[in-house]
Amino acid sequence: MPGRPANRRIWAIGALAVAVLAAAVLLGSQQRERAGEEHHAATQRLSHVHGLAVNPADGRLYVATHQGVVRLSDSHASLVGETRQDTMGFTVVGPDHFLASGHPAQGQPGPAHLGLIESRDGGLTWHSVSLAGHADFHVLRTAGTVTYGLDSTSGTLMASNDRTTWDSRSQIDAYDLAVDPKRADTILATTERGVQRSTDGGRTWQPSGGPRALLLYWLDAERLYAIAVDGRILLSTDGGDTWSPTGGTAPDTPVAFTVHGDQLFVATRTGDVRRSTDSGSSWQSLETGLS
Repeated sequence: MPGRPANRRIWAIGALAVAVLAAAVLLGSQQRERAGEEHHAATQRLSHVHGLAVNPADGRLYVATHQGVVRLSDSHASLVGETRQDTMGFTVVGPDHFLASGHPAQGQPGPAHLGLIESRDGGLTWHSVSLAGHADFHVLRTAGTVTYGLDSTSGTLMASNDRTTWDSRSQIDAYDLAVDPKRADTILATTERGVQRSTDGGRTWQPSGGPRALLLYWLDAERLYAIAVDGRILLSTDGGDTWSPTGGTAPDTPVAFTVHGDQLFVATRTGDVRRSTDSGSSWQSLETGLS
């Protein structure tokens, strides 16, 4: 019949158009997926924050994370150096001078527990100092010449005057530690039984009294801060004998805390990092998207 070839051509053209449209849709979908993956990679956010500290060399906040050490500013977050170890216990002891512990990055050689590691170039490079393969410090604190480490593998508080040889002081199930900046033998620890105090370098402990706290930061002789388990920001001006609410509250669920001058910094379990300049009454979010 004369109309059939035309009908077949119309059908073929229509089928081809549908096929082209389907291919375009598929290609567009794939491109969107790739773009989404690239965007996700470009905007990867912090996870598993283990510590916060300000580097006196540049005044910037450094964050110990599962992927390495990250440097933050108001508008930028960047991984420091090439090392991507799971950075656990973390503290800044001087300009560009960091101490940490943790585990090697996935696929990297080395012992499962890094012991004490050190960086003297602001986190660009790290080297092993002591206890590699034997200790996993989840908390590190210093005062004067003394370094304290809370070893998660044994629940032992350890101390060292040279960061090479260590003394096991006591067993304590603590979440955080704070050391008196002027008296290195005086330590506070947050535990499920409340804040505990030691005046003999962590060998023995007694209840300190006051509200139950989660995180501590001993800034100077007159300013000892705590985040209570109910989120309130507390301040002690007498070394933890008495506490007063500042009127501020920590955001979300805090996992790390530090103070620099009149600035309070808190990291939450979701990877947010926030700053307060009014004792916790209000908070500003810092950029945490890694690019």
